[in-house]
Amino acid sequence: MEKGYFWWSIFGLIALFGVTKGDDEGLRVGFYSKTCPSAERIVRNSVAKAVAKDPGQAAGIIRLYFHDCIVGGCDGSILLDSIPGITSSFDIERHSPGNPLLRGFEIIDDAKSKLESRCAETVSCSDILAFAARDSVLATGGFSYAVPAGRRDGRVSNGSAVFMDVPPITPNMARLKQHFESRGLSLKDMVALSGAHSIGITPCGAFSSRLYFFNGTVETDPSLDPKFAAFLKTQCPKGKFDGTADLDNVTPNLLDVQFYENLRRKMGVLSSDQAMEDDPLTAATVRQYRSSRSLWKADFTAAMVKVGNMKVLTGSQGEIRKNCSALN
Repeated sequence: MEKGYFWWSIFGLIALFGVTKGDDEGLRVGFYSKTCPSAERIVRNSVAKAVAKDPGQAAGIIRLYFHDCIVGGCDGSILLDSIPGITSSFDIERHSPGNPLLRGFEIIDDAKSKLESRCAETVSCSDILAFAARDSVLATGGFSYAVPAGRRDGRVSNGSAVFMDVPPITPNMARLKQHFESRGLSLKDMVALSGAHSIGITPCGAFSSRLYFFNGTVETDPSLDPKFAAFLKTQCPKGKFDGTADLDNVTPNLLDVQFYENLRRKMGVLSSDQAMEDDPLTAATVRQYRSSRSLWKADFTAAMVKVGNMKVLTGSQGEIRKNCSALN
């Protein structure tokens, strides 16, 4: 069983689900329509510019969004680079060993810098990240959705909690079902969100046991297509697990339903992904998404909004950071 990374490598998902109310009524679409009308456009432009240069940045931003919500809720805590009084960088989420391959910080910083020039101390870093995740979907998938906003930024970042709160990479769907449902998401949400594995990369260490150490008698996981397993071994040679591999080797820069087709072909890189193809708990949903991109898009966007509601700070809670990587 593969542990120590994150379900998806892009996705780990989840903290307690629900909106923590502040002094107002929580999140709402168009939150900045009066205080900073250009907020969402500014973020969208920063994302579009970055993804045009490097399509992989879209997956990085989506992953930042999910991993922000994993530990302590959607409060921008993953963006913090240091906190006064914390001497080990591993004690904050951004540098936790359980959060390898994080990227996209400079895109958030670029948007924040422009927003501070236009609307100082108004738009939170956590909202910028939520907008940027949506805009990364637009840039790679060609579809979008409304993002409720009004989050405020947290003052705590808990690196040690990353290992506890991120779902493990495991083919045990019953275990994943319990993990997700205990955090306010359904197994159907999990399958829909897994479609984001159509873009992005994962560390070799997240699936190396499938290639070389499956069990005492079989070296390679038989649920992997043999030719695909051989290809992955060229990407991640035995004993050299510091590399990466695409999660979707067919359309790695397009957010589409190719991921679900890959599962039919036994080309799921992570064991937790491939297990969804045949497990009775998930197989029917996988087939539905494979045959209907419109159904997947509807469920995916609904689940993305759900994730964005996880234990947010609103009203007078938290702060609006001037710099996303540091407390005010």
